[in-house]
Amino acid sequence: MLDHLIKGATVVDGTGTPSYTADVGIRDGRIAVVAPPGTVTEEARTREDATGLVLAPGFVDPHTHYDAQLFWDPYATPSLNHGVTTVAGGNCGFTLAPLHPGRPDDADYTRRMMSKVEGMSLVALEEGAPWTWSSFGDYLDALEGRIAVNAGFMVGHCALRRYVMGADAIGGQPAPGQLDEMLTLFHEAMEAGAWGFSTTQSTTHSDGDGKPVASRHAGPEELLALSRAVAAHEGTQIEAIVTGCLDQFGDDEIELLVAMSAAAGRPLNWNVLTIDAAVPARVPRQLIASERAREAGGRIVALTMPILTPMNMSLGTFCALNLIPGWGEILGLPVPERLAKLRDPGVRAEMLRRAESKEAGVFRRLTDFGRYVIGDTYSPENEGLTGRVVRDIAAERGLEPFACMVEICANDRLRTVLWPMPTDNDPASWALRAETWQHEDVLLGGSDAGAHLDRMCGAPYTTRFLGDCLRGRKLVGLEQAVKMLTDDPAQLFGLRERGRIEEGWHADLVLFDPERIDAGKATLVHDLPGDSPRLDSRAIGINAVWVNGVGTIRDDVVTGAVPGTVLRSGRDTRTVSTK
Repeated sequence: MLDHLIKGATVVDGTGTPSYTADVGIRDGRIAVVAPPGTVTEEARTREDATGLVLAPGFVDPHTHYDAQLFWDPYATPSLNHGVTTVAGGNCGFTLAPLHPGRPDDADYTRRMMSKVEGMSLVALEEGAPWTWSSFGDYLDALEGRIAVNAGFMVGHCALRRYVMGADAIGGQPAPGQLDEMLTLFHEAMEAGAWGFSTTQSTTHSDGDGKPVASRHAGPEELLALSRAVAAHEGTQIEAIVTGCLDQFGDDEIELLVAMSAAAGRPLNWNVLTIDAAVPARVPRQLIASERAREAGGRIVALTMPILTPMNMSLGTFCALNLIPGWGEILGLPVPERLAKLRDPGVRAEMLRRAESKEAGVFRRLTDFGRYVIGDTYSPENEGLTGRVVRDIAAERGLEPFACMVEICANDRLRTVLWPMPTDNDPASWALRAETWQHEDVLLGGSDAGAHLDRMCGAPYTTRFLGDCLRGRKLVGLEQAVKMLTDDPAQLFGLRERGRIEEGWHADLVLFDPERIDAGKATLVHDLPGDSPRLDSRAIGINAVWVNGVGTIRDDVVTGAVPGTVLRSGRDTRTVSTK
């Protein structure tokens, strides 16, 4: 007997081939039958009519930071609401394990680092996760059987370094024998099911003390030793971040990434490829890394987002503005000192000079302050400004836009929410995106779901992209769009029997209305442990989501079921060789 029968759905199976109408039956977590409508004779415990609806494989998000959130939110919201059934975590070199059992303070260090570098609520990290693990395997076991999505995790370089080197991981090099200890620890994590190795060399990544995170102190020898270790394990890969990911790679960065992928004989993915017609040299420069990797026997894959992700900015809390060269020192000051600096015309002039310099890289996109929109305000002086553009307010007041923005924020003691209007929402940039998506080493993703919770909400990229493909710009057809969200990432990670609708494969499925599918506006909610805030977005037009054959979402509401699997390398992934 079938557990459930979905009748008359328009099946978009993930392969990119034309859609077709079929009945799809689920049994014991698998797709038991895909047959022409009305031909399934086997009885089913439950059934539903899906006429006019699209049935697709569950979406695979290749870059998330749900490592902590899954403990207090096993549904990985809002990703699951938007049809995501499999998430990849442990990215950017940041993981919650391993933790040294003899140094309880390491957990506190890790929480403060994650709060700073990934924008997670410190209170939520402290109150929402048990922190009872030591080994990476312990961490995976702590999640097993209690999550609603399928989740795989890389092991982070920072945690490996901290475990072996302690406080010396910041600023130090491994002493004789310590690299061997690190490799032993890494192999243990891989044998427990880690997907691979993740690291960061990016200058934007600093810990809770404001110091460069541990992996940034690693030299090429250490990085290549860990990369070679990846090759010893089935179904593994590398994820790496360098400073040039934000704008354009340096020659030495390309050389390092190529060497790491070639040493592992595994794909290496990085994020995020920013596509902007105003910077035509960026895409070809970034994809040189992929060309060089193929020549060297490796493979480098760029992740890029198919939507423009709205972001909240603020002069009061850590955000992307802090990463502009020279800005972090000012925006990191106590509020009274910060206000005094920001009110100084000389300081503002220097900040603007640094913001417009070449060294600011991709953050130059944030420096047209006249194009900012005022969000939430908190003082009588700012009443009526919400929704207005800074350029218009500045003109009324006879002020330069940045000075006007500072004046508004100062009235709110820097709590004002700021919304930068995108600079790359023009037809030429969208045409360049559509062209770039066709490259064999470009993959959709980079949502950062689970991170930067009160600043951005990238999780809904799946539904917003499909809505745009069906009723908006129509840059990609439905079948190809679904393939880009399902089979393509599944193939990169070597997921076994996931990413397609095929008899015998895991029943990770999403049923949606093609006339309505979309994502709602991101709104600030206070539903994290400690009443901490995050941005959330409701899914529109998602009728149902199944994970391993069990319903997890019905009409944008979680069912309470937790059928997800902790996906472990080798068992749940096959090797994707670069040779």
